[in-house]
Amino acid sequence: MTIQSVTDLEQIKEEYRLKLNLPETIKVNVGMASCGIAAGARASFDAAKHEFSNDTGIDICQTGCIGYCEVEPLVEILSRTKPRMMYKNVTKDNIVDIINDYRHNAFNNKKTRKHILGQVKDPRSLLENDMDNPQENIDPVEGIPFLEETPFFKGQVKIALRNCGYINPDSIEEYFGKQGYTAFLTALKTNKPQDIITTIKESGLRGRGGGGFPTGIKWATCAKFSGERYIICNADEGDPGAYMDRSILEGDPHSVIEGMLIAGLAIGSSQGFMYVRNEYPLAVKRLVTAIKQATAYGLLGDNIAGSTFSFKIKISTGAGAFVCGESTALMASLEGKVGRPRAKYVHTVEKGFRDQPSNLNNVETYANVPAILLKGGGWYAGFGTDNSKGTKAFSLVGKVKNTGLIEVPMGISLREIVFNMGQGVPGKKKFKAIQTGGPSGGCIPESLMDTPVDYQQLARVGSIMGSGGMIVMDQDTCLVDVARYFLDFLKEESCGQCNPCREGIKQSLDILTAICEGKGKEGDIELLEELGSMIEKFSLCGLGTSAPNPVLTTIKYFREEYESHIIDKKCKAGVCKNLFFYEIDENACTGCTVCAKKCPQNAITGEKKEPHLLEQDKCIKCGICYDACKFNAIVIK
Repeated sequence: MTIQSVTDLEQIKEEYRLKLNLPETIKVNVGMASCGIAAGARASFDAAKHEFSNDTGIDICQTGCIGYCEVEPLVEILSRTKPRMMYKNVTKDNIVDIINDYRHNAFNNKKTRKHILGQVKDPRSLLENDMDNPQENIDPVEGIPFLEETPFFKGQVKIALRNCGYINPDSIEEYFGKQGYTAFLTALKTNKPQDIITTIKESGLRGRGGGGFPTGIKWATCAKFSGERYIICNADEGDPGAYMDRSILEGDPHSVIEGMLIAGLAIGSSQGFMYVRNEYPLAVKRLVTAIKQATAYGLLGDNIAGSTFSFKIKISTGAGAFVCGESTALMASLEGKVGRPRAKYVHTVEKGFRDQPSNLNNVETYANVPAILLKGGGWYAGFGTDNSKGTKAFSLVGKVKNTGLIEVPMGISLREIVFNMGQGVPGKKKFKAIQTGGPSGGCIPESLMDTPVDYQQLARVGSIMGSGGMIVMDQDTCLVDVARYFLDFLKEESCGQCNPCREGIKQSLDILTAICEGKGKEGDIELLEELGSMIEKFSLCGLGTSAPNPVLTTIKYFREEYESHIIDKKCKAGVCKNLFFYEIDENACTGCTVCAKKCPQNAITGEKKEPHLLEQDKCIKCGICYDACKFNAIVIK
């Protein structure tokens, strides 16, 4: 059917809301985002499909990522009469047993209970919190925690990620069941464009792609200029370790499409473009499906819902250039030109794509928009801090126990994210630093872990919000090498158009490489600081102006590491191979022989239960023995 009104939408919505929350069958949702598939979810899905292909009482479905990537594959099972259960590490070998145990209420089966992550207390999004809980009369299973109260999920508030992991991304009807397209159709029928912009301004929503510019002001400015206006979605997520946008596109593509529709309505645009990173094939596939579905229902195309408003979306895939995450470079790439930034004195809201007024926001920004229109600008502004409203999605990766995707109110401390949600550093290692904001972000030490996460506070300590990547580092991380690594990345990704970025980053990288190779000399630290200041001030685009952050913050907070590399010719973290060697502590060695068995060079010798010896001339400093030793007997010298 072609949807003509909110009433038409409500009829479909109610049917699918019940199917989502009170299914007729036992519904098995397998997390099938890229992270789940990489962990083996495809094999688990296929095994369940094969086993229950003729069982009308079991429905095997796919969803996106709920965020807890550390324990993928994740499976949620629900029914009308039993508690919703979330299971972790569900492989092809145990998924059938888990489903059968759920069917027979065997929640205390030791074999499968260890896979229970928790009971899903309330699967509804914040947009539906005024509805009756359809499962409120189902008794919980004693001894099993509620998912929302476990460390990883406690404190999260999901708005942009509200549907990820709970709906089938290939089903527009399930998106309808989560109030999908209600905000757009309501705005289409009742709101003037200026009313939409006012609501977005009231919400305080800032661009989630890194710049943090107020979204409402950008929309209002773009709407003022005459000409063919364009809505552009930046899905060229290039930061190492960041995958917030990918998760939304793979788990809830319709939320982004609806956000773009609302933006188009607000500024008077009939054409949208999605610039997606080429390394995201699954996201592109699900976007293509979503656009076809929305078009079939009359939510994209000409004269939407019988109105005079028309809107179409085209997808373009990037060629892998990190610099094309910058707005003007992205638009140049969309036009078929080389993706190079231009000077900022001409704003894209006035002359952007094809020299016409263009509004560009990233995936997460658009995903927030339908929720804001449904609940109001004041509701969204109720989360966060004075200058940074709402919530923000972050990817938490690196040396942390619970890796994954989280969404938290702005203003939460770094400490709460790393040590509460992330549960700290694995093993007995010590926390050293966290980098926020991708390769151009700063490295923040433990002494500043109580810093609130918002745009101003992160800038105050020398870092940036960026798109939302967070990389945790432990005692085995060399911060000089980290700075070298990110500058190497940025040198390769620089478009080379302006001298400060092209030459400044190269010269800084040469100095850092020399320091890591044991060739550093006095004055190098001061020269790096001087170069960093020059690159910040005079580079053409955001890649260059933020590139020195890793260097300047590591010098500021970990200067002793630089001095140790330059003066003492030592890398205490055991990363820079010319500046350390491994040695076996005879007092700590138990003679377990594990290190000797794993050494690829046969450099470790010794009798069982006797202290071992490491022959330095054979050692290649691969670190295998260091990682394998459970007694901390392998030490770095």
